Amino acid sequence: MLRILVSDKLGQAGLEMLAKAADAEYDMKTGLSKEELVGIMPSYDGLIVRSGTQVDADVLARGTKLKVVGRAGIGVDNIDVAAATKQNIVVMNTPGSNSVATAEQTMALMLAVSRHTVPAHNSLVAGEWNRAQFAGVELNDKVLGIVGFGRIGRLVAERAKAFGMTVLAHDPYVKAEDAAKMGVSLVDLDRVFSQADYLTLHTAVTPETTTMINYPSIKKMKKGVIIINVARGKLIDEAALAEALQEGHVKAAALDVYVSEPPAADNPLIGLPHVLHTPHLGASTVEAQRNVATQIVSQVLDCLRGVETRNAVNKLS
Repeated sequence: MLRILVSDKLGQAGLEMLAKAADAEYDMKTGLSKEELVGIMPSYDGLIVRSGTQVDADVLARGTKLKVVGRAGIGVDNIDVAAATKQNIVVMNTPGSNSVATAEQTMALMLAVSRHTVPAHNSLVAGEWNRAQFAGVELNDKVLGIVGFGRIGRLVAERAKAFGMTVLAHDPYVKAEDAAKMGVSLVDLDRVFSQADYLTLHTAVTPETTTMINYPSIKKMKKGVIIINVARGKLIDEAALAEALQEGHVKAAALDVYVSEPPAADNPLIGLPHVLHTPHLGASTVEAQRNVATQIVSQVLDCLRGVETRNAVNKLS
């Protein structure tokens, strides 16, 4: 009997798939400490996580039966992929399952921060009627810079163009002609920084992209730029962004993700005016939760059964 541990919250549709698997049984144990997780890992053939569980080398070393770690989502920065590869453990994710939800969250934040939706709501609820105070800006005729032109970046581009935006994108792994087919100009990063009225991030965390939005790169940007991040908090140097906001070089920011989650009380961005915050809601739709849960369960079961390995992010020898 295959044994699978689900250590983060997973959509009910995925749990139902696991329950119906005749050759597998699962335990759902969320909120485990590292010590608790390490203690029970030897019992499991498969591990399904989201972003909450830190699957480090110590956890993997105790997974003596572990064959696959499935990330219900895209980013795998909470998993030590190198350590997993050394132990011949497959690490897989679910690209595409929550792409629409994340793209829509990006547009929602872009619109909300442009039209002062949250402070205007709070003002009205407080009994005020300050229309002039909340005059916003339109997306139409603005330049949107997209860093990372994969599934989500392309979905954002489609939606932005419907709002009349000019779209520039940077992605070293995409061909210019592929972007051109969508009416998007693929350019170098400095041009994205210098020309974008809005900048949105849709790239993975790598040594090259970690804190790519820092004080020197922000200084290359157009004064008054608005920055949106629905990807990963580690892409931004939060102290540098806070400083640029206070100086007025960055007009506003809309953030769904943070370096540490939940953000610490002393996070320099919390409480700043002109910053809109949401608690990592990019994939939090009914549809995305169903899709990501069923996709990762199907992939993990197929991998453990030796049927097929899909969406692996590492290559085993």
